[in-house]
Amino acid sequence: MEYDVLIIGGGIVGCALARELTRYQLRVALCEKEVEVGFGATKANSGIIHGGHHAAPDTLKGRLEWEGNQLWDALAQELHFGFRRVGELTVALHAAQLPALDKLLHHATVKGVPGVELWSPERVRQAEPALSPAIIAAVYAPTTAVVNPYEACYALAENAVRNGLALLTGFPVERLHRRDDEWEVVTPSVRLTSRYVINAAGLYADEIAGLAGVRTFTIQPRKGEEYLLDKRLQGLVKHVIFPCPSPVSKGILIIPTYDGTLMVGPTAEDTPDRTDLRTSAHGAQTVFAAVGQLVAGISEKDVIAQFAGLRAPASGDDFIIGPTAQRGFLNAAGIQSPGLTAAPAIARLMVDLLRDEGLTLTPRDDFVATLPRPVHFASMGTQEQIALTLRDSRYRRIVCRCEYVTEGEVLDAIARGAKTLDGIKFRTRAGMGRCQGGFCTVRCMELLAKARGMALTDVTKRGPGSWLACTLNAQEEEP
Repeated sequence: MEYDVLIIGGGIVGCALARELTRYQLRVALCEKEVEVGFGATKANSGIIHGGHHAAPDTLKGRLEWEGNQLWDALAQELHFGFRRVGELTVALHAAQLPALDKLLHHATVKGVPGVELWSPERVRQAEPALSPAIIAAVYAPTTAVVNPYEACYALAENAVRNGLALLTGFPVERLHRRDDEWEVVTPSVRLTSRYVINAAGLYADEIAGLAGVRTFTIQPRKGEEYLLDKRLQGLVKHVIFPCPSPVSKGILIIPTYDGTLMVGPTAEDTPDRTDLRTSAHGAQTVFAAVGQLVAGISEKDVIAQFAGLRAPASGDDFIIGPTAQRGFLNAAGIQSPGLTAAPAIARLMVDLLRDEGLTLTPRDDFVATLPRPVHFASMGTQEQIALTLRDSRYRRIVCRCEYVTEGEVLDAIARGAKTLDGIKFRTRAGMGRCQGGFCTVRCMELLAKARGMALTDVTKRGPGSWLACTLNAQEEEP
C-alpha cells in the first residue's frame, strides 16, 4: 500500500493522469469514492471536444483547450471509444452578438486553430437547413468533436490498470497527513502512503485541499440540465450548434451525439448543494425556449431522457493546476468546461510538474498503449453479425431491443469492470434507447448478479443507496 503517486478522483482528469503516469516506472494508485470511475461530472458531461478557440488564450483553460483538442484522435484510435470530429457553428441572431463572433475568430488566430472562419447566413443555411432563418452570421470550426465521455473514462482507467495502476473504487478519502517525506491517505477501510498526492476530486477538490491544509479556493457547483431526444431526429442537425456565449456559460447547445441522437442543453445554475442532480420544469422550459430560437423542429415531445450534472468551477474561474504550500500535494482543481477537452493535456502538464517537484520519471519499455476493440453488434454488417453468432452463442441473444445490445456485449462490459447497472449502460448503451431500460433492466441485473456471484437484491444502479430489488419477508407479502 505504498505508492509514488496517488490520485484522488476518478473522473476524466484523474483517469487520464493515471494512464499517463503508468508510462513510467512508478507505483501509481487512484482512489475514487464512487463504486466506478466516471460517475461524477464526467458521466453527465455534454461530450464535446471543443474546437480550441473558445477559452481566452491568456488563461490556462485557453492554452490547455487547444493542446488537449489535438490529443483526442490518437487516444480514440488506441482505446476504441466513441469519437468523431463533426465541426461546430457558433451562431448570432442579432447584430449585438457579432462582437462575440469576432472574439472567437481572434482566439483562433492567436492560438493557431486551423479552419475557423466566418460564415454568411446563406452558407449557414446551406450546411444546416433546419437552423432558423433569423441567424445573421456564424463562426465555423472544423476542429470540434463529439465523444462518449464515460466510455473514454472507462477506457483510460482500464488501460491504466492493465499497465499496473492500483484502482481503488469505493474508497472515499477521509484524512490526509504529511509525515516525513510521505503522505498518509486514510480511507474507511485502508491506510495508504504515497510520496505525492494529486487532488483531482472535482466537486470536492476544495474539501480535499482542506484535508491537506491548503484550502486556498472554493468550488461553487453549477448545475446543468440536459435533454436527450428521440432518434427520429437523427441528422436534423449535423454540427454542434452554439449560441453566442454568456459570461458564465457557453449557452444552451444542440449536440449531435456520437451515437446519433440529439442532445440539448445545458442550463447553468449555481447551487450550494453538491448532490443536487434534479431536473426541473423550469430547466426544461429554459432549454427548449433557447433551442426553439435556433431550430423550430425540436420540442419537449421528443425527450426520451433527461439528467443533470454539476460543474466544478473554482473561485477565479480558471483551472487551478500545480503544486501547493504542502510539499508533494498538487491540485488539478476547478476543472469545468473545457475540462473534458483539456484532460489529456492536463495529464501531461501534471507529469511535467511532478518532474519539477523531484519525481524521477523513467519511461517503461513494456507500456501497452492500446486496448482490444470491444464488440459493437449494432454497427456490424449482417454477414459479420452472423459469423460472430456462429462463433459465440452469447451474441445470438438480444438484451436491449432499442439499442440492439447482445448478451455477449453485456458480459464483456462486466468482465472489463462494470459493477453496476449504470456501468453496463454506459459501456454498452443497454437502457439508453426509447424505452429507457423498460425491456432490458431485469436481464442486465440477472447477468450482472450471476457474473459477479451476488444476489439480485445486491445489484445497484450506481452504488450503495441505489438498490433496484428487494426481498419481501413473510409479514410484507401480500395474501
